[in-house]
Amino acid sequence: MDSISPEVRMQLAPNGVLSAAVYLGNFLLVTGRSSSGEPTGISPDICRAIAKRLGVELSLIGFNTQDEVVDAVVSGRCGISLLGSDPARAQKLTFTPAYVELEASYLVPANSPITELSQVDQPGVRIASFYKSAYDLWLQRNLKHASLVHADSVQASNELFVSEKLDVLAGLKTGLVTASQNIPGARILDGQFTGIQQAIATQKTHLESIEFLNACVEEFIRSGLVADLISQYQVQGLSVAALP
Repeated sequence: MDSISPEVRMQLAPNGVLSAAVYLGNFLLVTGRSSSGEPTGISPDICRAIAKRLGVELSLIGFNTQDEVVDAVVSGRCGISLLGSDPARAQKLTFTPAYVELEASYLVPANSPITELSQVDQPGVRIASFYKSAYDLWLQRNLKHASLVHADSVQASNELFVSEKLDVLAGLKTGLVTASQNIPGARILDGQFTGIQQAIATQKTHLESIEFLNACVEEFIRSGLVADLISQYQVQGLSVAALP
């Protein structure tokens, strides 16, 4: 990568520290915590690689909601955030191309007449979904006939699906596999209704930094770093994004 301009360091790490906002609820990308309490996993390691490129210290700040992750960057508290890129969020932030893609699919209960993805968006079909997750935002934009029944966490959406006897549970495929183990006869439909693009975001005004971060993503994919991290953390249900 070319030498880094002072503008980029000033925008992303004004005090010589890159503050990075990480969404703790994404169990594929944040898989645990270190002995000192720092988030660990693919997203935190991507942040570490960016800080290393910048030649600065890293401060990882974990948030429990994705709205907080967005606000941390919009407010200037953090220089970057890692989360699902989505048109609604892109009104507030600028995203790089994706570094990984997560598979989002549906789970249906035993004896459901629904056997494939195309049968879900029908009148009367009720879908349990984690409100404002990246896949939920996609469903809000794209569903024509089915209705969403919202919960405030992944676990709550799983419980709602069972307690309300809903027709479908939306989620990341890995999470659906776990959920299905507690729901006798439940089936995960083949394929995915969308791929959630996980990317790096920064303030819209940080034009030089956006260029730098775009180059980081391309380098991390091309060098094999992203593939190595997926392998290291043994994460199923996501893939290296295609090069931009």
